Amino acid sequence: MTRVAERVALFDRWLASGGEVAVVGLGKSGVAATLLLRRMGIGVYASDTGSGPAFEGWAGTLRETGAAVDLGGHDLLRIARSVGVVVAPGVPPDAPALEAARQAGLEIYAEVDIGFLALRATNCVAITGTNGKTTTTSLIAHLLSSAGFRAETAGNIGRPLCNVALSADPPPWLALELSSFQLHDAPHIRPAAGVLTNLAPNHLDRYRTLEEYYGDKAQLFRNADATSLWITNDDDPAVQEMTRGVLGRQLRFSTTHSADGWFDREGARLMLGRSEILPRAALPLLGDHNVANALAAALVAAELGAPLHRIAAGLQSFRAIPHRVEPVREVEGVLWINDSKSTNITSTEVAIAALDRPFVLLLGGRHKGEPYTRLIQRLQDRCRAVVAYGEAGPLIVQDLGAQLKVVPANGFEEVIVTARKLARPGDAVLLSPACSSYDMFRNYEERGDRFRAAVQAL
Repeated sequence: MTRVAERVALFDRWLASGGEVAVVGLGKSGVAATLLLRRMGIGVYASDTGSGPAFEGWAGTLRETGAAVDLGGHDLLRIARSVGVVVAPGVPPDAPALEAARQAGLEIYAEVDIGFLALRATNCVAITGTNGKTTTTSLIAHLLSSAGFRAETAGNIGRPLCNVALSADPPPWLALELSSFQLHDAPHIRPAAGVLTNLAPNHLDRYRTLEEYYGDKAQLFRNADATSLWITNDDDPAVQEMTRGVLGRQLRFSTTHSADGWFDREGARLMLGRSEILPRAALPLLGDHNVANALAAALVAAELGAPLHRIAAGLQSFRAIPHRVEPVREVEGVLWINDSKSTNITSTEVAIAALDRPFVLLLGGRHKGEPYTRLIQRLQDRCRAVVAYGEAGPLIVQDLGAQLKVVPANGFEEVIVTARKLARPGDAVLLSPACSSYDMFRNYEERGDRFRAAVQAL
């Protein structure tokens, strides 16, 4: 972990300067960062291009603490005069406010980096990867709690790390989900253990190249030393290439062969080395991808001192995370599954692989840069039809229509009605969009909630 002196030096420097720190972007993360800095007595100028009732509410709360706040735009000259910049994760790196900061030679820190520095007595297990981050993060906190640790989740999973730092009694252990955007500006992150779940193309609407995206993921290891502990995917060549030569001890998990944590397919059981954790049938999660997530979490828990029987009990009592291959209900013999969190093609491929029955796939939203032709081979055997919707709908029809049955739908209500007509008893209807939600919804959670409500109303 980062030494205490390192964790307070930045705040001491900002406080001594008498200047303002610019917080770019509000929402939960920007608000939490501003409140944390104001509690330390550091001046803050917070701004966001957004406006409306939610933003006015946040602005009012921050102004009460003495922070200066602008909505509907940024004062670029004021940002350039600041002593440092804290950025919320939703702000793109080419935003004019951040460009102004870079031109002024200012240091830019992610909200999660500031929260990490402030949590002097908390041990963080950092989890990143293209897919499986949220489930693995939740599993780690659950297994540690099952073993008697006081552990919570934070970061990209929903609760800003600065919000944890503001609490009266922060937990001694945190499972911290980190996106590539957060890692980009988090030079101080030095976890007690780090997990890399997998790597695949993603966010190519924001990154110019795949190498740039992988480069941000690799920032998890920037403070690696001989005492570091890393848990990595032995089935993923890109992961093994990235972690080759990284300092510290590395434990690997696999669903195809023997490893530190592995799936004994012949015996249908999850293993740590030569010790059985539990039978596969006792893990209440669909798909090999969730076996991999469980193995990664079990390795972390075991290394931190959790006994094997507690790990097994924790895995058995864990339930599927909402919006991640989440069975909603069966209607007239058709199982409806909410996988709204799948916002890239690789995660949709993982969801498809988890199914053991024919299915109708709901695919669409805002396009993220990858061709949908990658899905053809996965879909040809068991996919009864694809329902294409949203901004990406025409592209999906173009990429898949010659090889598969693709039915376009306009509104989300039409998507549900169309899927119900296409599915037969014994099938599944899988919402796994391979796209972001921002053309029709505020986020993937709202999309999944709408799907779940529509299914409950059938």
